[in-house]
This record gives sequence, C-alpha cells and structure tokens, in this order.
Amino acid sequence: MKRVGLLLMMLVVWGIAQAGRHSFAPRKDRPDPDVERFGYYLAKGHSVVRLPFELHSNLIILKMRVNDSDTLNFILDTGVSNTIITDPLALRRQPLKLTRQVKLSGVGEGVQLTASVSIDNRLSMGILRAAHQNLVILNDDVLRLSEYVGIPIHGIFGYELFSQFVVTIDFRTRELTLTEPKKYSYKKRFGDRYPILVQNTKPYLDITAQLSGDRTVPLRVVLDTGAGHALMLDGQQRECALPRPEKVIRAQLGRGLNGVINGSLGRIEGLKLGRHQLVDVIASFPDSASFGMKLVNTTDRQGNIGCELLRRFRVTFNYPEQYIVLKPVRSLLRERFEHDMSGLELKARGNDLRTYVIEKIASQSPAELAGLQAGDELLFVNSDLAATLSISDIYKTLQRGEGKEVTMVVRRSGRIVVANFALKRII
Repeated sequence: MKRVGLLLMMLVVWGIAQAGRHSFAPRKDRPDPDVERFGYYLAKGHSVVRLPFELHSNLIILKMRVNDSDTLNFILDTGVSNTIITDPLALRRQPLKLTRQVKLSGVGEGVQLTASVSIDNRLSMGILRAAHQNLVILNDDVLRLSEYVGIPIHGIFGYELFSQFVVTIDFRTRELTLTEPKKYSYKKRFGDRYPILVQNTKPYLDITAQLSGDRTVPLRVVLDTGAGHALMLDGQQRECALPRPEKVIRAQLGRGLNGVINGSLGRIEGLKLGRHQLVDVIASFPDSASFGMKLVNTTDRQGNIGCELLRRFRVTFNYPEQYIVLKPVRSLLRERFEHDMSGLELKARGNDLRTYVIEKIASQSPAELAGLQAGDELLFVNSDLAATLSISDIYKTLQRGEGKEVTMVVRRSGRIVVANFALKRII
C-alpha cells in the first residue's frame, strides 16, 4: 500500500523496454477495422472519453479487462513502459501467447524478478480499447500490492495511454478524461501550462525548492502517478544540491519491484511549481542501496513527485506537445502535509482484504506505548468496525491531528485487547 506521505511504491521498470516490442501483420479475415488497430484507441469514432477511477492510498485505480477476463484493477503509472500483470493468477484462465522470460530491475533491496512476455492481447475499458498488446507477467505475485492498497490489484500500466491521449486527472470527481491530441485545445481556464520533458517514457518537470533565508534550489523531478508520497529526493545524486533536513526519522518507505525501500523522512520548507507554492512538504530520502544505485543512468533528475502532492491539483498531461496543465484546488493546496502519528504499519489480509493486521510498530510510538503489538488483528477503530473501513480510511484517522484520541480494539492470541492513545506528530 502507499501510505499518504510514507510508503513509496516506486513501480519503475528498467531493462524491459524491449520486452513487449513486436510487430504483428494485420489479419485480413476480420471485417471490423478496429480489430486491426494497434495501441490504445477510442471505439466507434469517439474522440473523448471519461473514465471513473478509485483513489486508494493515493493510487489511481482503473478497471480493465484483459482479453475475456473479469474486470481487473490496474494502477495508473505515468512512466511505466509496459503493461505489467503483477498477479499472474488473474489471467490463469486466459489463453496466452507466451514468448520468453525476461528479468526486471527496479528499486528495492532484493534481487531481480523474472517475468513472462505474452503477445497479441486485447485490453478494454468501456470504449477505450487496445489491440495486439504485449503483457509482462510476473511469475509470482511478489509485490503483494493488494495487501498494501487494501483492494485486489492485478497490474500496472500507463505510458502508452499518456503517449496517445491528452489525459486529465480530476482527483475531486475521481474521473479521468482522455482526449485525442488533435481534438484538444488548451484554454487558460483549464489552469496554468508548464513545459515538461518526456524522456525514456517518463515526464520531467522543473520545480524549485525553497529553503530558509530565501534560498532556493532548482530540481528536476519525475511526475509519478505510480507513487503515493508527496516528494522523493535522491540524496545520492551529486546534482541534487538540496541539503537533507536537520530532523529526519528512519522509515520503511515502501516496496519496489526488487523489495523493500528503506530511508528517511523529513520536511522541507517549501516547493514552488510555477506560481503555485506548497509549504512544509514531507520528503522521502531513500537509501542508496534501495534507490540511488538502481538509477545510475538518470543523473539529470533529482527525485519525483507523487499523488499526495498532485492530488491538490486538476492535472492535465499532454505528452505529444510536452506540457502539463495545473489547476489548483484551493482548499487542498492549503491542506497540511502529514505523516502517520500512531507508529502503526498495517497490512490487509483475508479473501476480502478487510482483515487488518499490525505488520510493524515503531519503537516508543504512541501505539506501542499503549500496548499494541505486531501481529494484533484490528477489530475496531474508535467506534467503527474495522471490516467496514478501507485501509486508506484507517490511515486517514491516524493522520487526523496531533493530540487526537484514538481507541483501538484488537484480537491477540484469542484475547480482546483495548488500547487508547493520543496521536503525536513525529515529523
């Protein structure tokens, strides 16, 4: 799961750019012209489509069918170059054309993953279709994204959609608008337009970090909808002149394709995106073993911005013309960036992913001092039955504000334990 401002689900894939690049000869025996199209397109001559999405732990989740599958849940990631099936069991009943095995590299402290390449698949989301698509299918569901997000997660996709449409993300209405580039016309009322650089499937934006004493530091960051944090900075980059904050805390920042991402969290005084200013922003600083050493060929960027920051805007990505449009949501722009104030890390378990277990607990945190332990099964949060809450709902309660009282009822080895504690801001 991507915890707001905490977990960094860096779903960056390196080394598979060619995994799905095959050409297919069009078949002449099909009368439907849409069948012979390649890449994403809108059926029946449409030029615009609106697609609802769900937002869980600051991740954009879209419903998609693969061939004749049931509806599956996919994370939308601006820069992932291939459609990745993270849960291979999701397609166990589909007749797949498997070609070869590939190795995937990404952030995290584990080893390379192996996956299979499947060619000539169909994808569909309403009138949004894609034919002759290649899939990279993990051999095992090692990421276990469903446990972190709290709903079934079956895959990740993104770049090809952004490259073929102008994509507007409205976080308030939970709606994605796709427009064919020739039909899109920018208007000032849409927000402020800023240039981006789309390189190696990823969109880069130049921003400014603000430090004490009116000092500023320019940063080049990736706009990453596949990350739930606000800001990540790679302190190992020599080009990153932004000093690490004096006060930081150690944290497990999340998981990448190659395992756990460890690092530190701290606050920087401010960020400026064009004329928009955000203050007291929580930043993640991954360890070099988790992150920096995996990105040795990306010396022109200093980090990335995730959806904890992006959700404060209505964002339009125009990859073909290389710009974005940001329209601020005023109330959200003023909302304080917060981190968990309990010390708990939860995972969702069970067939319905509504059984919540304490995975880790920070030493000397409010939750530990109240007597909670790793392995406890959460039954109630305040007066709410835990099974009626999403994992995002629970984390929002644990970020609600310093001094807020929280009561948790847990099951431990068949016993019922009640814990009361006050939230405490630790960063």
